[in-house]
Amino acid sequence: MKEKISGADALLQSLICEGVYLVFGYPGGSIIPVYDRLYDYQDQIKHVLVRHEQGATHAAQGYARVTGRPGVVIVTSGPAATNVITGLSDALMDSTPLVVITGQVATPFLGFDAFQETDVVGITQPITKWSYQIRRPEDVAPAVARAFYIASTGRPGPVVLDFAKDAQVGLTEFNYKKCDYIRSYIPYPEIDDTDLQRAANIINASERPMILSGHGVMIANAEKELAEFAEKGDIPVAATLLGLSTMPSSHRLYKGMLGMHGNIGPNINTNRADAIIAIGMRFDDRITGNVKTYAPNAKIIHIDIDSSEFDKNIATTATVHGDAREVLKKLIPLIEPKKRTEWLGTFEQPEKVELEKVIEPAIHPTGERMTMGEVVNRVSEATGHNAIVVTDVGQNQMLSARYFKYTEPRSILTSGGLGTMGFGLPAAIGAKMGAPDR
Repeated sequence: MKEKISGADALLQSLICEGVYLVFGYPGGSIIPVYDRLYDYQDQIKHVLVRHEQGATHAAQGYARVTGRPGVVIVTSGPAATNVITGLSDALMDSTPLVVITGQVATPFLGFDAFQETDVVGITQPITKWSYQIRRPEDVAPAVARAFYIASTGRPGPVVLDFAKDAQVGLTEFNYKKCDYIRSYIPYPEIDDTDLQRAANIINASERPMILSGHGVMIANAEKELAEFAEKGDIPVAATLLGLSTMPSSHRLYKGMLGMHGNIGPNINTNRADAIIAIGMRFDDRITGNVKTYAPNAKIIHIDIDSSEFDKNIATTATVHGDAREVLKKLIPLIEPKKRTEWLGTFEQPEKVELEKVIEPAIHPTGERMTMGEVVNRVSEATGHNAIVVTDVGQNQMLSARYFKYTEPRSILTSGGLGTMGFGLPAAIGAKMGAPDR
């Protein structure tokens, strides 16, 4: 018979089995059994004490976004659990894998408005991929395994494990088995060959195609495939805010950022394009503007791992459901090599105007006062364009996106979908811990 351990020990050992070596958190009464046991795991798990639970989620997001691994948060119940709501919403909007563990009152007190009790599962279900309450110590290991599988596969996102206090102190045998299957959850769908061929036919017949590179390219680690795909078809590439750095800024086919704060060329040519190939992006309103007048001359091809995005905002001509990297691998052989010199040349005039009228005055001002664009450009130059830039929200965010140069993937960390003020500092701390050399 195996020696029994506490539910708190089972949690920490489960995290170690998932390769976790860093957690962000803040202790409190309903999670104290876990923190008491954490002392014995200091050589294996580093705990970063934050000053507010929302900061813990943003730090975990920073770590997750630069490493591609789930960020882990441990907090207590009640107000601590409600303080992570903003971070969970942000992570869901930006497809960031998080595992957030909240303390909860003991099961006999559930539903009686006990001190610092809140309905964490009910509150967080709309803003997570999965939310589950652990009421027995024997459920800890399978819950953690399932949480990491759900958070990190398919379209990544946050999960919550609400950990009742009596389940933390109760005893159980420990046997950890990683999760690799959940009935009815299919994170990586089989790619349909007919859909691939339909998309390839549209691209091959087009004269003025344009690729819109989104966050899904980065999540899928498909930067190499994106470049190969674009180069074979001689297709210009524009990026969403979270798609920045999926192609180096210096690449001849990279034409800048899309949308209301983006570059002139790709925005003007959205209206001229006869084919739009959207990869891992959701046609956010900041990209499309009025959806009724968006890309009026283009056939829309949408590639995404989340089929719920298809036709949600923009009507498509063709869709390919699957992981961006795997789709591009299969699509590249179907694309005909072609030179689109005339089409690429149409980006030159708007780029020239923007450089003269907007960019140069911003990064090389004639007056004595610094401009935001100048500061961002100088920081980019000082770091050899190799650093990770972390922004808060507002003008600093947009100017950082516009005037920072990118040579490596996963080089911008920003709150895109939710636009969370206060994101920058904790996210930068998490990013530094995830990628200390950058």
